[in-house]
Order: sequence, then C-alpha cells, then structure tokens
Amino acid sequence: MQDYNYVWANCFEITLELSCCKYPPTSELQQEWENNRESLLAFIEKVHIGVKGFVRDAVSGDGLENATIVVAGIAHNITAGK
Repeated sequence: MQDYNYVWANCFEITLELSCCKYPPTSELQQEWENNRESLLAFIEKVHIGVKGFVRDAVSGDGLENATIVVAGIAHNITAGK
C-alpha cells in the first residue's frame, strides 16, 4: 500500500519498527520508548521539510487541478489534486 500511495496518491507513508519483538510485554514498553525517543522526535521535527501549498493560476488566483509539479533532480513528479 505504501508504494501505491506514493505513486498514485502523492502520499508518503512509512513503517517504523522499534524492536524485533512484534508484541513486547507491557513491562518493556517504557524502555522501548526511552531507547527510541530521541530518534522519533528528530524524525517528527523533519516531517514538514519540503514544499506544501496550493497550485494557483498566476492571473486569476484560481486553484489548478492536475497541475504537474516537477523538481529538478527528483525523478518523481507530483500532480496537484482538486
């Protein structure tokens, strides 16, 4: 689903695995948080790096649907939504 969303829905999903144990005991959850806290917080701080906003017509200011956004050096174009 992550690949589909990236290619077709302009949505970038990730999976974070914090432990090799799929179901850690409740008694170990606090330690898992402590082990990964700084990395998780650093990741959250970086989430909004990039470009976001609306694609608008330069004259009328109306929103443009299906506009292709191309960034030099990135081989994945984005298409604006509605």
